Amino acid sequence: MAEVDRDDLVSILEENEKEAKLPKTLPLMAVRDVVIFNDMLLPLFVGREKSVRAVEEAVAKDGFLLLATQKDAGIENPGPEDIFQVGTVSRVLRILKLPDGRVKALVQGIAKARVVKYLAKRSLYRVRIEIIEEEPVEEINLEIEALMRNVREHAEKILAFRGELTGDIDTVLESIDEPGRLADLVTSNLRLKIDESQSLLEMANPVERLKKINDLLSREVELSSMQAKIQSDVRDELSKNQRDFFLREQMRAIHKELGESDERAQEIAEYKKKIKKAKMSKEAGKEAKKQLKRLEQMHPDSGEASVVRTYLDWLVEMPWSKATKDIIDIKNAKKVLDKDHLGLNKVKDRILEYLSVRKLNPKMKGPILCFVGPPGVGKTSLGQAIARAMKRKFIRISLGGIRDEAEIRGHRRTYIGALPGRILQGLKQSGTNNPVFMMDEIDKLGSDFRGDPSSALLEALDPEQNSAFSDHYLNLPFDLSKVMFILTANVTDTVPSALLDRMEVITLSGYTQEEKKSIARWHLIPRQIKENGLKPRNIQISTGALQQIIAEYTSEAGLRNLERELGALCRKLARKLAEGEKGPFKITRNNLQKYLGVSRYIPEMDQENSQIGLSAGLAWTQAGGEVLYIEATLIGGKGELIVTGQLGDVMQESARAALSYARANLSSFGLEENIFESMDVHIHVPAGAIPKDGPSAGIAMAAALISALTKKPVNKNVAMTGEITLRGRVLPVGGLKEKALGALRAGIRTIVFPEKNKRDLVDIPKYVKRKINFVPVKNMDKVLTIAL
Repeated sequence: MAEVDRDDLVSILEENEKEAKLPKTLPLMAVRDVVIFNDMLLPLFVGREKSVRAVEEAVAKDGFLLLATQKDAGIENPGPEDIFQVGTVSRVLRILKLPDGRVKALVQGIAKARVVKYLAKRSLYRVRIEIIEEEPVEEINLEIEALMRNVREHAEKILAFRGELTGDIDTVLESIDEPGRLADLVTSNLRLKIDESQSLLEMANPVERLKKINDLLSREVELSSMQAKIQSDVRDELSKNQRDFFLREQMRAIHKELGESDERAQEIAEYKKKIKKAKMSKEAGKEAKKQLKRLEQMHPDSGEASVVRTYLDWLVEMPWSKATKDIIDIKNAKKVLDKDHLGLNKVKDRILEYLSVRKLNPKMKGPILCFVGPPGVGKTSLGQAIARAMKRKFIRISLGGIRDEAEIRGHRRTYIGALPGRILQGLKQSGTNNPVFMMDEIDKLGSDFRGDPSSALLEALDPEQNSAFSDHYLNLPFDLSKVMFILTANVTDTVPSALLDRMEVITLSGYTQEEKKSIARWHLIPRQIKENGLKPRNIQISTGALQQIIAEYTSEAGLRNLERELGALCRKLARKLAEGEKGPFKITRNNLQKYLGVSRYIPEMDQENSQIGLSAGLAWTQAGGEVLYIEATLIGGKGELIVTGQLGDVMQESARAALSYARANLSSFGLEENIFESMDVHIHVPAGAIPKDGPSAGIAMAAALISALTKKPVNKNVAMTGEITLRGRVLPVGGLKEKALGALRAGIRTIVFPEKNKRDLVDIPKYVKRKINFVPVKNMDKVLTIAL
């Protein structure tokens, strides 16, 4: 028989004695939110009936019971399936019954065990168990020693982060030299999840258990260190802010004692100087001082302080009392206007009248002029010329497409990024309170749920109100009465009547061909030569070629397309020079098509001969006046009227009135009374894809119809404008000047117009009057005498 070492024998006897003491059948108590480990001493408050009975039975017998953790802590009455199978056999050391029926028990873990079978389930759980033996560690090698040391260090770090590390704990950790006991001790004191703690409890190999707890401790150390760092950063930030504030206040006190000023006091002092220098109105000065006092009491880095600073900056930079001195020389102003604009005499006269009155009465309120005319006639450049003539600053804003009222009145200061409206922004930019302020495209203002900008303009443009214009951002009255407002529009139809009432409308008509030739010679051609890198000696454009460009390559009242064509011509020549060809290049009627291609605009109808049933009317469009050809023919039918050519209601009514006039006067034309019983009348206006409407084609329709009835051709050189009544009277129309210019472009030599429009002949240039014979008429009899 082999000899047994005495120490080994003692160990074997102790284990056998311990195992012999633990019964195989024990009461089971389910615990929540905690996993019990060996040697763990824990007080438990027991309240559930089954649990209380289990504790009482354990105390009545030998003091042992099995403590197993339930899987879901929220279940009040867990069944066997809700409880983990592996738990810890514990001894009840002390029990105290509480007045509310609960029991306080002090328990200590003895050994791990697995539930083999549930013997009782009703009043309490009684189970048969199987003790889980710890796998022995044969030798503590270097790896296990290092692992144990690592676990101790991690545990100490975590307890230090939590502020729970004491000398006693440190001593206990150092005194344990068994891997399994160290793992159990550390696990029982860590705040692990139930699943993690249970998996550690079920591991029988102490070294593997120690490795897993080491991994969990490593993760916990990282989390705890990160949490500690975040808390430290927050504390540091708070202490830094408090320290900065304290030091700043100390600096202020020191500067005050030394008689010096700090940055904050210097900022306040600068604002006081600016407020004094700005020479604001009484109300504005009072508000500025109030806001400055608020700023002085605020923390300089607060968001509200930034808002107040921005507001003060706007207040001190607005031109409350800064104005340019008008240097008004009427003769010089006339030279400036004549130099920049050919023609437009009526407009230039009105501007010179304003300047004259301004010279005699410097305190007069600024007028609100509105230039209305087709694109490209020089509305915007006129405003610049006025500013130059008066030596004033010039501001231009475009109102096209604006739908937000805040663009005019500004935003309330309560909004982030609030700004004054465009009017006050422009005044701040100019630095004066009396600039020439041009607002382009007033007819293209929109409106939606954000407000109506045109209504917001009423206060700014009304001479009786704009001396106290209030912007939402400044919220203070600002005097706009010294500003000369100039507005531009293509048409007045879309401008609200209330806004139109506050403006003096000056209509700019188109240019004649002679005026276009002069403007092209003196302004457009030199500018395009310079912009395209040419020199005047490189290009020679004949008068015939220039006239053909105006007549056949452009069709407009203004000059934009003409300048585009001249630019295209210069680019072609610039390419030739760049490729090595030498000039000068002569542009004539014969070679113009080589550079610009075929003519874009040709007469709508063949006008070589006068024709039956074809008359020429005159129409007004946004691009100026145009000749409108009207055809009438008789076809078999029952006296019906057919009207085609995309005509509006007004022109269709004019056609019916013309037919009724003709039917009422058949005998005077030498026609039979029953002529319409066997034929229909078809009136057509060519270019049918273009919508047409307006009250000026009545007499032209009647002339074409009567020409078709009487088989007499209409004179090809005669164009007509005027509305017809059933009795043959000719009513007045508008836009005579534009229509005359359109007729001149089309080669018309005689214009028949209503006698009541004779007053409009004053506006027609002398050059046009020399080229065209204007014949006023009162009734259709005279129209037919001239036309047929």
